[in-house]
Amino acid sequence: MTTDQPLPFTCRKSPARGARGVVVTNHPLGSAAGHEMMAMGGNAVDAAVAALLTLTVVEPMMVGIAGGGVSHLRLPDGRHTVYDCLSQAAEGAVPDMFTPVSDRLPDYMETAGRKNLVGPAAVAVPGNLRGWCAMHAEHGALPFADVIAPAIRHAAGGFRVTQYLSSNIDRHAEDLAKDPEIARHFLPDGAPAKPGHRLVQGDYAESLTLIAREGAEALHGGALGQALVDRLAEGGAEPGLVTMRDLERYEARERDAIFGSYRGFDIAGPPPPASSGVHVVQMLNMLEAYDLAAMGFDSPDRLHLLAEVIRVGFEDRRAASGDPDFVDIPVEKLISKDYADACLARIRPAGGISAVPPGYESRNTTHITVADGDGMIVSATHTINGLFGARFMVPGTGMIPNNYMYNFDPHPGKALSIQPGKRVPTSMAPMIVLKDGAPRFALGLPGAVRIFPSAMQSIVNMIDFGMTPQQAVEAPRLWTEGAHVELEPDYAHHKAALEAMGHEVKLVPHIGGGMNAIAFGADGEMTGAACWRADGTVSALGGGLADEGVAFHI
Repeated sequence: MTTDQPLPFTCRKSPARGARGVVVTNHPLGSAAGHEMMAMGGNAVDAAVAALLTLTVVEPMMVGIAGGGVSHLRLPDGRHTVYDCLSQAAEGAVPDMFTPVSDRLPDYMETAGRKNLVGPAAVAVPGNLRGWCAMHAEHGALPFADVIAPAIRHAAGGFRVTQYLSSNIDRHAEDLAKDPEIARHFLPDGAPAKPGHRLVQGDYAESLTLIAREGAEALHGGALGQALVDRLAEGGAEPGLVTMRDLERYEARERDAIFGSYRGFDIAGPPPPASSGVHVVQMLNMLEAYDLAAMGFDSPDRLHLLAEVIRVGFEDRRAASGDPDFVDIPVEKLISKDYADACLARIRPAGGISAVPPGYESRNTTHITVADGDGMIVSATHTINGLFGARFMVPGTGMIPNNYMYNFDPHPGKALSIQPGKRVPTSMAPMIVLKDGAPRFALGLPGAVRIFPSAMQSIVNMIDFGMTPQQAVEAPRLWTEGAHVELEPDYAHHKAALEAMGHEVKLVPHIGGGMNAIAFGADGEMTGAACWRADGTVSALGGGLADEGVAFHI
């Protein structure tokens, strides 16, 4: 469906198109690394893994080999598979390993000494490197040494710090200064690295070179793993610290994607522990009962409806979400059309404040969307959880460990309390949308609990309002969990109207992070788009090699 109604925003970036491949990441060098792989004859998995490894160098505050995430693949034969690389609690973790400081918000998730946020006890068993290597071994076309080469090159030779990276260093400079190893990289001369500073990571280049030879085993049982374990144990034995046994036994899980439908389109997303496959489908099922195009994109009535639908989605997410190895999740019920019809009765004619239980999920992730000319698509979201993870660096390795333990409820006896081997639910939403069996667009973004409602809104933007992918990812967003409603600046003019409908409205500079997407045309042309909320960059590959028998002669 399309609409000719004027939109209340102007795009700040431009798309790029190509038939042979498109790579979109939240850093220009990440996109260039993926492009390089496809120019060498590699496929979308080669490009995705190269981009992700390069992002561990140039977006070190967001993602690393000692982190976790979710990669959603569509293979050329039409199959979908999801690599669950999420971090998990160590074998020795116990529910009372932290001392909570409060049973109430806003400090419910905080613990004595911030031990679940900063330092060795905050680190969960990482999964990124294991998952990326498994994905490449199964589906890549190029040698792994070629795929990791751009990351090694940028770590050894350095790259120019962007304003985006510099501002994030500045935000956590106080914590970074407490660890000499991480401070010498990001706080040269004792101050946050400024835009344009050349950041060289020689130790990390050597670690990546070791990974080029040994693969994931370098971390999951080898020298890098031993260095991590030794650094974690420096302060003495504590319950829940990651051990070499944890690293050796970690498995990246391959899971089946979840499918739903919306106005004749098929919606594919990851299953639990990710929330998006279930609740994006649930929310779209509810919206299907309304003529959104007739309501208008720039309409307070539509924004009120979105807020109500998102609130219902969050209510059900809190009631039934988590690691499927520990919690029974009624997936089929939640994604059914009949259940959506029943949920419509929960939509209120006027807004209001609902109680929202405490919880936490990292806002600091990265997302990539990659596709090649042969029909392979990768939509992947990965992280080290908080900005700069546990905010220290393993000496001699350049690795920044995650702080995933902060996502668990530090109070024993709760649904999200710590248990050995448990993975916490995530809002990551690497989505792929199809029509008549053919891909139409793929997308995703960073931003914790703001991820999957933002992904849902962009899907609506393209299907109901006929937006281009560039418009869809840059469009303003709305978000709520059921308490206040957040609006981005281009929706600010609706604040009074939504307040008159009973909502408590907060104006925020942005909701979630840098979304990127690829749209697929019937002629094989692909269009990539990246939004203004990060260093997002599109790289598209067109043209190609000369046909056999074509040569230049004078």
